[in-house]
Amino acid sequence: MENILEIKNLSKKYDDFKLENINLELPKGMIMGLVGENGAGKTTTIRSILNMINVDSGEIKIFGLDTKKHEKEVKEDIGIVLDDSFLSEYLTPKDINKIMKKMYKNWDEKIYFNYIKEFDLPENKISKGFSNGMKMKLKIAVALSHHPKFLILDEPTAGLDPVARNDLLDIFQDFIEDEEHGILVSSHITSDLEHIADYITFINKGEIIFSKDKNELIDNYGIVKCTEDEFKKIDKDDYLMMKKRKYEYDLLVENKSEFKKKYDIDVIDNANIEEIMVMYIKGGK
Repeated sequence: MENILEIKNLSKKYDDFKLENINLELPKGMIMGLVGENGAGKTTTIRSILNMINVDSGEIKIFGLDTKKHEKEVKEDIGIVLDDSFLSEYLTPKDINKIMKKMYKNWDEKIYFNYIKEFDLPENKISKGFSNGMKMKLKIAVALSHHPKFLILDEPTAGLDPVARNDLLDIFQDFIEDEEHGILVSSHITSDLEHIADYITFINKGEIIFSKDKNELIDNYGIVKCTEDEFKKIDKDDYLMMKKRKYEYDLLVENKSEFKKKYDIDVIDNANIEEIMVMYIKGGK
């Protein structure tokens, strides 16, 4: 399967933070969710992909092209939603259309104004007066309106109500239906990623903890609830992380069914993405 994004051995060091040895592959036709705490390295990774910061080492390819050598060509086919829109809040959606027509050779104002209408955004009102949700919808309309092949999205559903979020997730799923497009999306709303993502990549303290098929995570991972006596009988190799409570232990296991075969423990709960993250961040071995 051909990859739309490839990252090899990406590293970037700051005074108080280090992004270290990041390796990722995103096949065409797929959505990858990027998760982690604030400051874990998600935004640094995204800005590295977009060549917005100078990395210390590593190689990044989009559409098989080196992003440094072919930056202009690559960015023509990327739709971007970041925290910083780089557009003045004193511009109206109509003003933005005029600017984008000059920036992108494939800018499609018909699609753009269709999104403006669909998102119920006023064409002639400056965006400074928009709500946070409206501002996000405007960014997404811009990102989708030059026929991109790859979307890179940083918290795209932040500030949206549940109905608007669901509508947007449907748009993202439609975007990758032809199996030629792809999406990398960073989000704290892990339930959204459980709904649309094919892969989940978890970054913690500048390192990738795992990058796995979402269904594998949801179907196989589990949280074991056990007493101290039960815990003492469990081999350390049979759980990933442990968290001690007042009267019991929580264990994150990679394969619920295999664990059940080996140990006579009744309570093994399914684990969602948020619970898996918390166990890695707050738990120990």
